[in-house]
Amino acid sequence: MNGAESLVRTLVAGGVDTCFANPGTSEMHFVAALDRVDGMRCVLVLFEGIATGAADGYARMAEKPAATLLHLGPGLANGLSNLHNAAKASTPIINIVGDHATYHRNYDAPLTSDIEGAAKPFSAWVRTSPNATSVAADGAAAIAAARTAPGQVATLILPADTAWNEGGGPAAVPHPPTRARVSQDCIRDIARALRSGRPSMMLLGGLALRKRGLDLAGRICAKTGAKVVAQTFVGRVDRGAGCVPIDRLPYPIDEARATLAELKHIILVDSRVPVAFFAYPDKPSLMACEDTDFLTLARGEEDALDALERLADELDAQSIPSPAAKLAPPPLATGAITRAALAQSLAALIPENAIVVDESISAGAGFFPASWNSQPHAYLQNMGGSIGLGMPMATGAAIACPSRPVLDLQADGSSMYAIQSLWTQAREGLNITTVLFNNRSYDSLRYELAKVGARNVGRKALDMLDLSRPDISFVGLARSLGVPGAQVTTMEEFNIEVARGLATPGPYLVEVLIA
Repeated sequence: MNGAESLVRTLVAGGVDTCFANPGTSEMHFVAALDRVDGMRCVLVLFEGIATGAADGYARMAEKPAATLLHLGPGLANGLSNLHNAAKASTPIINIVGDHATYHRNYDAPLTSDIEGAAKPFSAWVRTSPNATSVAADGAAAIAAARTAPGQVATLILPADTAWNEGGGPAAVPHPPTRARVSQDCIRDIARALRSGRPSMMLLGGLALRKRGLDLAGRICAKTGAKVVAQTFVGRVDRGAGCVPIDRLPYPIDEARATLAELKHIILVDSRVPVAFFAYPDKPSLMACEDTDFLTLARGEEDALDALERLADELDAQSIPSPAAKLAPPPLATGAITRAALAQSLAALIPENAIVVDESISAGAGFFPASWNSQPHAYLQNMGGSIGLGMPMATGAAIACPSRPVLDLQADGSSMYAIQSLWTQAREGLNITTVLFNNRSYDSLRYELAKVGARNVGRKALDMLDLSRPDISFVGLARSLGVPGAQVTTMEEFNIEVARGLATPGPYLVEVLIA
């Protein structure tokens, strides 16, 4: 068997059974190996940033890594923005990047580049296989690296001759190490701080935002009087009926500072010290007051759920009734389209066990607080800030969980970074309803323009934030890519079309015109 086949067999044996691919010449032996090896689903995408974003969404929901197949340095470069997002979310991904044959790289062919140099800022692990007999072992090492807690991006570079030359058999993948347990001294110190009566807050991220973590944190805070808040941007949080409701730390720095004012203890649970997303003139970078004491219950690589269990035991909080939400979605909104009305109707329409992917930016800002007592659902969000993740992430999440409906809340500007995702959704028959908010602008940048203190703004500057002249027909684009849809201008139309999309097998797009 050649090196490519030994790699595919190693991936499948190691539990990596899905690959998002945009291959080229140097990856053809990997492509051919897919026909000789059962167990690997390969999903074609039309841009590498969709491959990396889909792998992110898949891994967040499947709780195991997917692979990507990318074409040399330029193909990797096209996928780097969503690898940045995946790294910030601690998502496990294995990139297989083809390269020129080892003997061909000396000739500086047109696609020659420093692939390792491009990969390193966005990957925790990078390796180039030196020969075909090393490929399987390198693949096993990539799987182990990706699975290292809390999850990492691993990039394996596969020169063409290492793929086509005779290789060894598949390699065994070592079991990932279990997450480290925090010390009992740490548990006691944090219990002491919570018992002190001083204003305190638990700031949750990562695994602490799953249903069990939220339940434990809710009981602990009910027992001690502390606040519980999620970090501003979350990789995945369980929400709706049966889950403890939680607010996110506000994005605007003044609101965040007000939320954290007067706190003496902030306890970090799989989260980090909160900082402003950007620097602003005459504004601080840190969101908490300077005299706030930060205590870490669990870091990303540690077992946050175990730490919360033990902290609840230490505080005798397990017997406290859970403050979980009861099912009470709002009624459907009617009349003119407003942000508040959109949030209300979406909260009413969420199906049970849905996956909500949110890249709505400004138009969907009211969704999160409106949907805390909706049907149970998982909520996924961009943690890295590089836009263009929503549609690919929804694609990957739908492939990971084919029995769960996916609702993608999508801004118009960021959709154009990866609109080709719709083609893959149609080809794979994925159950995704995209609600696309069309305000014909980069509306969030209008807010940022004012916040950074830019003055004397004229037509030339405002044109950089404007998506009209010509207006984009998103329903027309969707149809050309195989996805049916409808444009809506009232809440009554919105309610009908979103319900239609959620009830209809396969993908559907609802374009919401916002004045």
